Amino acid sequence: MERDDWSIQEIARLAGTTSRALRHYDDIGLLPPSRIAPNGYRHYDAGALVRLQRILLLRELGLGLPQIAEVLERERGEASALETHLALLREEQARLARQIASVESTITALRGGENLMAENMFDGFDHTQYKEEVEDRWGKKAYADSDRWWRGMTDAERADWQQRVSDLGRDWIAAAESGIDPASAEAQDVARRHVEWLTGIPGTPAAVPGGDVKAYVIGLGEMYVADPRFGANYATSSGGTHGAEFVRDALRIYAEGNL
Repeated sequence: MERDDWSIQEIARLAGTTSRALRHYDDIGLLPPSRIAPNGYRHYDAGALVRLQRILLLRELGLGLPQIAEVLERERGEASALETHLALLREEQARLARQIASVESTITALRGGENLMAENMFDGFDHTQYKEEVEDRWGKKAYADSDRWWRGMTDAERADWQQRVSDLGRDWIAAAESGIDPASAEAQDVARRHVEWLTGIPGTPAAVPGGDVKAYVIGLGEMYVADPRFGANYATSSGGTHGAEFVRDALRIYAEGNL
């Protein structure tokens, strides 16, 4: 027989999410349960499943929960919902295409020793897509401070900052590919510049007076290796995580000796 009622635990398992997330969706009015059982457990019907599918799809597109609520509120009927999602998918496809072209251009410039065009390096990138992740890791104030700092920059200041980032990435890759020791003077100089760059970004633990800069720098180095999104910035011609591991080791040595 076809079912029309599922418990919160079943839905969490089927959707690859958590009961905690589903309860949060209920608390903010995004996904109320269809009924509450006598034991207090939330249950969901087919209509709720369709709504959850839309929520998860929109989450994958990088939308925050308030934006998802607005999208769902505007929609009327499944066809309209699918049309909206299709439009969002096409926007995301276009953004990813620009990102791919931007990264390919940067790689070509780095490999060929050409000058980098800072104004083109971040086409298709949107720092706000990491808002929830930053807030989860370091708190809402951290994101608010860094967002205010970024938006307050002039175009020239942003270009200078982006060039500094690209210079660091280029020098890290060159150091990793040269075969030098992470503890060498050359590698430690790049590590020093990297830490100076981090301490200049408002909202990061490295920029907070009295903050645990050492733990932050070491933890960030570990994240470069663990998270492919960051590790890709230091990818060498040999592939894999060698570049990110070199950065991690050099930053750890610098942090332990200087912070």
